[in-house]
Amino acid sequence: MTSILYLGGTGTISAACVRRSVERGHEVTVINRGSGRRGIPDEVTVVTADVRDSAAMTAALGGRRFDAVADFLSFSPADVAANLEVFGETGQYVLISSASAYQKPAAHLPVTEKTPLDNPFWQYSRDKIACEELLRSASADRGIPFTIVRPSHTYDEKMIPTLGRWNDIARMRAGRPVVVHGDGTSLWTITHADDFATAFTGLIAHPDAIGEDFTITGLHAPTWNQIYGWLADAAGIEAPELVHVASEAIGAIVPDLGPTLVGDKAHSSVFDTSKVQALVPEFATTVAFDEGARRILAYYDTHPEAQIVDADLDAQFDRLVAYARSAR
Repeated sequence: MTSILYLGGTGTISAACVRRSVERGHEVTVINRGSGRRGIPDEVTVVTADVRDSAAMTAALGGRRFDAVADFLSFSPADVAANLEVFGETGQYVLISSASAYQKPAAHLPVTEKTPLDNPFWQYSRDKIACEELLRSASADRGIPFTIVRPSHTYDEKMIPTLGRWNDIARMRAGRPVVVHGDGTSLWTITHADDFATAFTGLIAHPDAIGEDFTITGLHAPTWNQIYGWLADAAGIEAPELVHVASEAIGAIVPDLGPTLVGDKAHSSVFDTSKVQALVPEFATTVAFDEGARRILAYYDTHPEAQIVDADLDAQFDRLVAYARSAR
């Protein structure tokens, strides 16, 4: 039985991995501050501590050692460095990086693990690159066995993958226009968390995963127009009004949306996942987004408390619609 410690364990991706690890018969421990967004199976040992406080985390774990540590919570080199001081002797330190770290825009598609890591548009992505560099350097100096994983856009029933999230559904149901970046025809790989979890947990304690990096995405790459269309269908909307606005214009008018668009979603993203499939042959796309959209709407329609409209963002979408119409 493999013992796994998840740093986090209640987010969109990590919660699915925790569930799949339990199904595989692993001994699973989760450590976080106890403010999880998703439930944890009864079989999991839960430890409450702030992972940014190394001393508190060490004390809470009581000297326990693990076959693998899955780090879902490092977003800067300092985070990785601190965690390696605590977990540097684990059998496998798995860093969750990001596929947004790959070259933007990519010179060639599909993107593979050999694609350069270079994103001048998004600080988040550059920080993830720096995390990887620190981990590789620490491994060279100290012999730390590591694996790097790069997910792209991963979702579950609680995560609406569009710019406005629930705002977009509310706008469509009210007969109001919805903003889509670009012309909506770029290809976007979107992966259900349960599919990601199959690949991820298959890499745990796999000897051929040590010292390697892996892209983990599905092979499902619809256009953004299709993504919005499937959500509309699931929401019972026959003819949603999609207003297309250039990503750069969206970033100028709504600065908070700029980096994730220009640094990631504005570009077609299609990935070659043959490297991870060679080690985890059961990994496949089992949930395409037409089905994913139905699951999302089924969840939100039975959880009205989750139907939160961001009034400020809604007003910004109105500004974007007005801008697009004035430019016609």
